[in-house]
Amino acid sequence: MFHHISVLLKETVDQLNIKEDGVYVDCTLGGAGHSQYLLNQLSDEGRLIAIDQDMTAINHAKEKLQQDLHKVTFVHNNFRNLANILAELNIDKVDGILYDLGVSSPQLDVPERGFSYQHNAKLDMRMDQTQPLSAYEVVNTWSYETLVKIFFRYGEEKFSKQIARKIEARRQQQPIETTFDLVACIKEGIPAKARRKGGHPAKRVFQAIRIAVNDELAAFEDSLEQAIDHVKVNGRISVITFHSLEDRLCKQMFQEYEKGPDVPRGLPVLPEAYTPKLKRV
Repeated sequence: MFHHISVLLKETVDQLNIKEDGVYVDCTLGGAGHSQYLLNQLSDEGRLIAIDQDMTAINHAKEKLQQDLHKVTFVHNNFRNLANILAELNIDKVDGILYDLGVSSPQLDVPERGFSYQHNAKLDMRMDQTQPLSAYEVVNTWSYETLVKIFFRYGEEKFSKQIARKIEARRQQQPIETTFDLVACIKEGIPAKARRKGGHPAKRVFQAIRIAVNDELAAFEDSLEQAIDHVKVNGRISVITFHSLEDRLCKQMFQEYEKGPDVPRGLPVLPEAYTPKLKRV
């Protein structure tokens, strides 16, 4: 069962200023809540490109969106390949692009996916279950130095070094197989006083490993750059972020593209190359 409650559903889709015959891209299909709401506003001349790297999400969406399948093209791919996806569909520019970043409820709720510190399961955390790299490889084969770096950078975990040392010591004795094995290492690395506040002690490290496994931040940066190039004049891009890393990256990129490159002095006419590519609304 793939059940996901879409957050900010109306606000996010309405920001796209939907045209009934427009072409739109949902880069994070997930539970298809945003796609369904968007499709309800499209005529038969409209089109939705629905992308997800999780095949389970696509299969669920095909059932959920049965009445509108003639308007939808489903794509099993990573949204970092947005430009290639559109090229293969012979689409140059679209009217709007939507992102709902992060992990979905079904991925967390299905223990076998290995995303959650609340369920004991084999370490996995792959959004695309066909990719080779999983959380198991990260935890058991990546160096101490690399683990410290990702825990701090992607999880903003202040006990990164202590946790990485516990992981290193544990895996020298036997592999860290499950989510609960990893939780035990994390708890050992965090002082007791710190464990008692700030939510579950494993949440930051689990977030960091998930981001590393799926290369989430780099994938979003790649995709957003392509989205800016492939949205029409007066088209819109709408993004939902959930943690500060995504939020900072998104705001920095929008600010950069809204400002445009530095213009040389003395130009009588502003060349198109120096025109800002977007405006935040």
